[in-house]
Order: sequence, then C-alpha cells, then structure tokens
Amino acid sequence: MVKSMLNTVNRLLAHEDGGRFLLRLTVGGLMLFHGLHKLFDGVDGISAMLVAKGLPGFIAYGTLVGEVLCPILIILGVLTRPAALVLAFTMVVAWLMVGMGKTGSLDVTGAWAIESIVYFFAGAIAVAMLGAGRYSVARSPEWR
Repeated sequence: MVKSMLNTVNRLLAHEDGGRFLLRLTVGGLMLFHGLHKLFDGVDGISAMLVAKGLPGFIAYGTLVGEVLCPILIILGVLTRPAALVLAFTMVVAWLMVGMGKTGSLDVTGAWAIESIVYFFAGAIAVAMLGAGRYSVARSPEWR
C-alpha cells in the first residue's frame, strides 16, 4: 500500500523539465528584482564601493550584466548555462565586496547574513549544471 502510494506520488512529480523551468524562474526572476533596482536607481553605490577598494568604478556596470541580462536569459532558457555561470560569478564578486565580513554572522532574524548570496550562487550553479530543459524559447539545444 505505502509502496504503491509512493510510486504514484513519484510518477506524478516526475517532471524534470518542469523542475528546471521552476528553478530558472525562481533564480532568474528573484535576481532580476535586484538588477532592476540597480538599473532604475543606478549603480553609483556599487561604483563607490569599487573605488574605495582601489578598483575602477565603471566595473559596476558589470552588475547590470550579471543581475539583469543573465537573469532574463536564464528565465527565457537562452544561453542558460553561460548566463548561469556569469550570475554565479556575480555572486562571488558580491560576496567579496559586501559579504566576506558577514560570512560567520547571523542577521537580526537569525538567518545566515549571506544567505541570499549563497542561495543565488548555488541556484545559478544548479541551473548551469541542469541546463534549460525543454521549456525554453530557444528551439535549438545549442542555444539553451
């Protein structure tokens, strides 16, 4: 009885391409909110952080690639693996810029202080490993 029920549940939920699509929507969609904020309000704050660390401020525009362009590509399922790798790299840079000092800390609600950075990094790596799957606007597998 239990075995039959488990088989039924497993069969009903066995939709790998649907899971890939949901992961892409989640990782890309939630990151896109971060990117749109920077797109509309500017990257001046990030530029100032870069300059304070001795780096050229124009690098801040790379944030728009990692947090706007790549999430859109991930959501659409176009160039998914490269876009996910760029997003993961963006999260490494975010950790180096604002998260290193918080790595061993909890925030006011008790969550890991760099939880969102780690979530987006791990999610992007998972998307890069899984690829776009069937639900993509790209018809050719090479472009997924």
